[in-house]
Amino acid sequence: MGSNEQIPPLGVRGLTERDSQYLWHPYTQHKTAAKPIGITKGEGVLLWDENGKEYIDAIASWWVNPYGHSNRYIADAIYKQLTSLEHVLFGGFTHEPAVLLSERLMEILPSNQKKLFFSDNGSTAVEIAIKVALQYYYNKGEKRTKIIAFEDAFHGDTFAAMAASGISFFTEAFRGSLIEVVRIPVPVKGREEESYSALKALAATNEYAGFIFEPLVQGAAGMVMYAPEALDNLVAISKTGGIFTIADEVMTGFGKTGKNFACDYLTAQPDMMCLSKALTGGTIPMAITSFSQELYDGFYNDDVNKALFHGHTFTANPTGCAAALASLDLLQQDKMQQNLLRINKKHLDFKDKMEKHPRVKTARVLGVIFALEIERESESYYGSFRNRLYDFFISKGVILRPVDKVVYILPPYIINDEQLDTVYGIVEEALETIL
Repeated sequence: MGSNEQIPPLGVRGLTERDSQYLWHPYTQHKTAAKPIGITKGEGVLLWDENGKEYIDAIASWWVNPYGHSNRYIADAIYKQLTSLEHVLFGGFTHEPAVLLSERLMEILPSNQKKLFFSDNGSTAVEIAIKVALQYYYNKGEKRTKIIAFEDAFHGDTFAAMAASGISFFTEAFRGSLIEVVRIPVPVKGREEESYSALKALAATNEYAGFIFEPLVQGAAGMVMYAPEALDNLVAISKTGGIFTIADEVMTGFGKTGKNFACDYLTAQPDMMCLSKALTGGTIPMAITSFSQELYDGFYNDDVNKALFHGHTFTANPTGCAAALASLDLLQQDKMQQNLLRINKKHLDFKDKMEKHPRVKTARVLGVIFALEIERESESYYGSFRNRLYDFFISKGVILRPVDKVVYILPPYIINDEQLDTVYGIVEEALETIL
């Protein structure tokens, strides 16, 4: 029995049983899904369930925990902030954590980003960006009511974010209620010209307010990757048609690609950026949308009706800002930057090995993101093959969430080589076991 095992008193129901009475989980068909696992503790890369079983969190809990669970440095920053100012409304007020965070972020964001708008999660960060693109032209008296996005994109679950997303079963029930979005091919190798041509044709119409994209990596599509040069060309084409570019860095931001932001690989600069997930090190929900001066100026007017009437109760929550500031401290440490390089090298070595495996169709790496596609017919996003893979990984004490036949690893930056080798070994075992 592990030292972290917690035995409930006799007659007390476990977390999993109690959960089923009242809770409704995300992306879950409760009639057919397995019961959720009750987690009681997290530390570093590891999680423990209510029965004492240990898991390696190899996806940083949906990509939000780059510095590990129960990080003491972030926890201390949160505690210190809670003892001075836990929250104050941001309408008509400001505070040191928000101002300091804005100053720190401006040091690492692309140079054209000049204004920040706080919200509470990745979907709302995207929602705000799309609203700003549409209202900018409305304020000017121009009718531009459409958005451009990639095929198989995923940008979130609020209405504009859903509209921009291209994974149909997430949005099918709401098709008639969404803004108009036109999709272009992702400029993966061999489809670059097709993507450019599609965007050029749309840009010539003067009907589109924005083009939103996941820069260099489409996460929910299965870590689909494409080259920075291709995105540079698409940003340039957008500018010719007055189309504002929106970089959804919710997944890729804060080191995932090996740089602070995926946009750091670009020569061009987007007009807007959406940040969340790792922003606070997985501790407190928070998001930021950043804007160029041009966009901000489109709302700066004597006419109050041209303001951006959007807000959230917990906008710029001081405690969340303190967590974000601590997270930035950790990201910028030399040791953490060395960890990014170390994980990337380990991933590349594993990629070289997996590319020779007869059951692997492709393998790809960018920064700390590793993905392999199994040689197999596609089923569905949550098909039976994917579910067998997921269950196998869980049984082995590793948290991985395959997308159809794509297995990806996106670990906390503090994972050690031995833990990475364990994850790699279990992925290899799955290739031999799951048919």
